[in-house]
Amino acid sequence: MISQQPAASCGPSIWSWGENNLINTVHVSHVGRVRQVNEDSVLIRQLEHGYTLGIVADGMGGHLAGDTASRLAVQTVAEDLSSLEPEISMDGLRSVLGDAILHANEVIYREASTDERLHNMGTTIVAVLLRDCEGYIGHIGDSRAYKVSAGQVTRLTDDHTLVNELFKSGQITEEELESHPRKNVLIRALGTDVDVSVELSPVALAAGEVLLLCSDGLSNPVSRELIGQIVGSPDLPLEDKADRLLQLALLAGGDDNITVALFEHQEEAAGNVQRGGIHDRT
Repeated sequence: MISQQPAASCGPSIWSWGENNLINTVHVSHVGRVRQVNEDSVLIRQLEHGYTLGIVADGMGGHLAGDTASRLAVQTVAEDLSSLEPEISMDGLRSVLGDAILHANEVIYREASTDERLHNMGTTIVAVLLRDCEGYIGHIGDSRAYKVSAGQVTRLTDDHTLVNELFKSGQITEEELESHPRKNVLIRALGTDVDVSVELSPVALAAGEVLLLCSDGLSNPVSRELIGQIVGSPDLPLEDKADRLLQLALLAGGDDNITVALFEHQEEAAGNVQRGGIHDRT
């Protein structure tokens, strides 16, 4: 239902960056300082006809299961959206993105049902599909999307977590939410149930604005204020902004996998350049 440049010595990073006519992009994913396996998956792809697709997924269910779930989510959504018609309307973008995420839910749930090693696997997902500089964000779980404009950060997604529901109902304060012992408990995830609801919201980027997609390995330890300072810095290249966000998460302990994806609306581009290569989630 639709409602290769290592950034630190403690583990490998996966880097990629590129440009199209309007959107400059970069992403980086790092295992962190504690975990042995990176269960995050990330993709940014410049599609034909001026579309840009970005996906971040944070897997859960154990090393094999979490890695598999996030990989299947990214792979399925990317394949479903690989050949879009030109000039799709905004309503059309909303529909195709939502349908692709729902298809990923079916694929993950089916795989988990047929292999006991993958039992109870699931993943978060936050994805964006842009036509030039506007489109839709779809998400399930607690991976987040932010928009940064002149250093001001606007959160575009609402966490599907137990503690967020407690906060919205007035049962806990915002301060208690941040330190709650059940902060990692999701009430909605991709692939854990036959049916799931995808939250979809429109997004538009003006010149100089940046869209950030990230896993909670970034959003938990790094404050919104620091995100705004770094991403909003006009003198930093986009890949340096991504690297500084990663370094802040690592300096804060690097307790989780860390994934950052940035999309910057630029007025001009020099051409195409590519490099690089209720669930308890603890």
